[in-house]
Amino acid sequence: MIALVSLQAHAQAWTPTKNVEIIVSSVPGGSNDKTGREIEKALIDLKAVPTSTSVVGKPGGGGNIAMAYTNQHPGDGHYLMVATSTINSNHIIGASKLTYSDFTPIAMLVNDYVVFAVKTDSPVKTGKDIMAQFKTKPQGIAMGFAAAFGNTRHVAAGLLIKAVGGNPRDLKTVVFKGSAEAISGLLGGHLEMVIIGAGNAVAHVQSGRMRVLAVTAPKRLTGALSFVPTWRELGADVVSGSWRGIMGPKDMTAGQVAYWENAMQRVSQNAGWKADIERNYWSEDFAIGAQLKKELEADYADTKKILVDIGLAK
Repeated sequence: MIALVSLQAHAQAWTPTKNVEIIVSSVPGGSNDKTGREIEKALIDLKAVPTSTSVVGKPGGGGNIAMAYTNQHPGDGHYLMVATSTINSNHIIGASKLTYSDFTPIAMLVNDYVVFAVKTDSPVKTGKDIMAQFKTKPQGIAMGFAAAFGNTRHVAAGLLIKAVGGNPRDLKTVVFKGSAEAISGLLGGHLEMVIIGAGNAVAHVQSGRMRVLAVTAPKRLTGALSFVPTWRELGADVVSGSWRGIMGPKDMTAGQVAYWENAMQRVSQNAGWKADIERNYWSEDFAIGAQLKKELEADYADTKKILVDIGLAK
């Protein structure tokens, strides 16, 4: 409570004076877009921003278009980007010259664990079937995900094949602009499997069109996906998620940072936001300041290790 009061006092040094853009790197319906809209909803419910807000989609380039757009506004606290682990992986594989240190980190909010899913009529029935095929014939599985090579979905697949003794460089992957497009590819019969955020799978599971084989979370999810085993349950030591948070353009002032840290802390404590976390099958993982920096550094190091194994980095 003391920390929150301190942030509120510091944040009074700056407040927005024009429309605030929440920049997302996926098409409507994608996980990144969904996160931005849930954040905007919480900010509006809390009346945390005295001006209007808008979610601005900048899809493409594996997140690079959104990053470039954000940093076209240095020092301007009216631009916030929904950032994910892709900001690190893109830099590691050389797809972007930018990484988290080229922006102004504000807050980490949630972790979005991923699921491996197939069509209901797929001959692949269980996660163990995938483990066996990853070990013996991984190139026979065309898997789709959004939105860039080397991102957390790709990392999850790499960790799984490595855990069962296969070669991460043998993965057969197809990248889409958003999770919705990847799912369409699966349901249309163009893919054998998708790796997507857990929340994106629920409606398709309930409609009977998709079967979820396993989740990369450390423990089972709740609700409609409570039947889905973790990879650890199936014998593969794989835990891998995608953190989601807020970053601003480079060169933001201390007052701007404090304002948005306070706003995001209020969002994280909001009942509506907590309900959104549960509904989207996210895991709360809030961090600001020194703790945020520590977590970003650790994520960069861990991601680089597996991407070297996959063959996307040196």
